[in-house]
Amino acid sequence: MSGIVINIDPVILYFGGFELSWHSLAIMLGIIAAMLIAIYEDKRKGLPINEIYSLTLWVVLGGVVGARLFHVIDEWSFYASNPALILQFQRGGLAIWGGLAGGAVVTVAYARVKHLPLARLVDVMTPGLLVAQIIGRFGCLINGDAYGGLTDLPWAFTYTHPGALLPLDLRGVPTHPYPLYEVIWNGLVLLAIWRLRHIFKKDGWVLLIYLPLYSLGRFFLTFVRQQDVTFGGLQQAQMIALFVFVASVAMWIYWGRKRALMVSVGDKSEPSALGQEEGR
Repeated sequence: MSGIVINIDPVILYFGGFELSWHSLAIMLGIIAAMLIAIYEDKRKGLPINEIYSLTLWVVLGGVVGARLFHVIDEWSFYASNPALILQFQRGGLAIWGGLAGGAVVTVAYARVKHLPLARLVDVMTPGLLVAQIIGRFGCLINGDAYGGLTDLPWAFTYTHPGALLPLDLRGVPTHPYPLYEVIWNGLVLLAIWRLRHIFKKDGWVLLIYLPLYSLGRFFLTFVRQQDVTFGGLQQAQMIALFVFVASVAMWIYWGRKRALMVSVGDKSEPSALGQEEGR
């Protein structure tokens, strides 16, 4: 047996019918960290702090529902035969792309209902989102649900605990530590955003830095994932990542042309990256 052996029970605590898993704990810690960072970032953006508290709770709800729904649809052949497991969040099974979609829908709706600047809202929330993703992946590292393919690299992870959430044929054999790869990439993206947010100060630019960088990394890292190929040799997550990357680049091009047009007509103001300039 080679690589790093992971022999940790995915469940920390059993209490009657209640289970506290490492994955659930990581999600809770990620939510707390995301809220604290959003509060810190709001000091620069000047939105009402009570709206940040409220939005965070709604985003968590929308994100979890979206992440679980996306996962269940993706694995419907399994859940159709095991419907009682659909609501068992504590055992893993949250798709990040579904979580981002659910959180995005809630954020757009919240901004419209509360008449708040959408671009500024997403910039406040984005750094915390990345930190939450990083912390959440540590939960995946322990429970084994985001497993990679077989490898003989010295940093391979070998899951041996009977409760590990990877297929039986991968238990006890070295696999790519995909969650660790994503933690490293997301950390680099967070560092880039943290530094560039002082350069790209217009509302919406933090999000438009995050989206192409995260999707680019997700596209290439997913090649080591152990999932079904959907189309053209690509997995589903890669197809979504490619779409998000192209859409983000298109937004960059659109903004660049719009800015050039405004400069050509003598308008010195700049629109936010997601639309018209939004005053404080």
